[in-house]
Amino acid sequence: MRHDPMTADQRPAPARDEATIVEIRTTFPSRAAAEACAERLVAERLAACVQVEGPVRSTYRWRDAVETAEEFRCTCKTARERAEDCMEAIRASHDYETPELILALVSASAAYAAWVRASVADRRVDDEGRGS
Repeated sequence: MRHDPMTADQRPAPARDEATIVEIRTTFPSRAAAEACAERLVAERLAACVQVEGPVRSTYRWRDAVETAEEFRCTCKTARERAEDCMEAIRASHDYETPELILALVSASAAYAAWVRASVADRRVDDEGRGS
């Protein structure tokens, strides 16, 4: 079996700062809530991409009882410098008292990591209407 080699920008990069991105995972009780959060995070440049998956079935302990619920999982891709703001926006828009917020540093291809960083870069507009 023949395998075509990947080009350098397709290979996962070693864990170094310029090729490291952040994944934040959370769940929501409905698809509508998950999609609304995804839209907000991307629109506000807090995440470059948010994938909504589900439904998934979650079993967990809450207030000393075993609970089961159908949920929708969001996986948010962002840069390190935007991660805290991204998590705060999730907390602020979440119905759960204690939302799942799992942060992982992951290696990505150099090209993908650059796209993520560019997508969440602060685009403030100055007094003359130019982006900075």
